[in-house]
Amino acid sequence: MTAAIIHGMILAFGLILPLGVQNVFVLNQGAVQPNFIRVLPVIITASICDTLLISLAVLGISVVVFGSFWLEMILLTVGIVFLIYMGFVTWRSKPGSDQLEASQSFSAKKQIVFAMSVSLLNPHAILDTIGVIGTNSLQYAGVEKMVFTLACITISWLWFFGLGIAGRLTGKLAKSGRFLVIINKVSACVIWGTAVYLGISLIK
Repeated sequence: MTAAIIHGMILAFGLILPLGVQNVFVLNQGAVQPNFIRVLPVIITASICDTLLISLAVLGISVVVFGSFWLEMILLTVGIVFLIYMGFVTWRSKPGSDQLEASQSFSAKKQIVFAMSVSLLNPHAILDTIGVIGTNSLQYAGVEKMVFTLACITISWLWFFGLGIAGRLTGKLAKSGRFLVIINKVSACVIWGTAVYLGISLIK
């Protein structure tokens, strides 16, 4: 059982560590929101979405996804469109030069919608989670599979809360909006880069 927990923790951390769209969005909102409470919608939404994906992966949904060419193509196409749009919105976001105003950052509703889009409509994240975690979970059964799943989910929640806190610290260190504008530009480039990568995958 201990091996299953350690395996789940290491696997989840390895998947979530790279600077993907989901991570960039959570970090970005942590930096631009006026206080930590306002970052909770994106943190909780991203965590819940990851919990859903991990649970579906362990339950065997990977067989359905990888077994359908058209389903995979639809996921890729929808994901690319959302990523392009998100990159555009992030690029144009301009925090105030003197202070971070709530009106200049995403509202709770917009955070939730965007967090869901980059989590549930990001084919790269979906295929990674379902393919890697789903495949690795096949070696466990019963209680061991359950603790493996819980270990993956726990790492996901801790990671997103950590990103939100890191974003808040970054925002506090930035006394002017110029630094946050740079963060937005970098975030947008990462988002668009992911869209291009998915587009190449779609063409192949």
